[in-house]
Amino acid sequence: MTTTNPTHTTLRAEGFSCPSCVAKIEKAVTRMPGVSAAKVHFASGRIEVDHDPAATSVDDLVAAVAKEGYPSKPAAF
Repeated sequence: MTTTNPTHTTLRAEGFSCPSCVAKIEKAVTRMPGVSAAKVHFASGRIEVDHDPAATSVDDLVAAVAKEGYPSKPAAF
């Protein structure tokens, strides 16, 4: 069995209105297959995710955040 090295992806999101948004997004993202960690930074609107790209793509992450009501996109380095 081959394991893919985890990838660190940073997304930028908009529309956070309260700290409870943070928990809502972290919970949704960490439930996805291949996601080992998710951290939402309320003040900057950054979402950092460690995930297996073979199990969950960046597009999947964006879709999961959007499903919770927050538009996001991959952040440029």
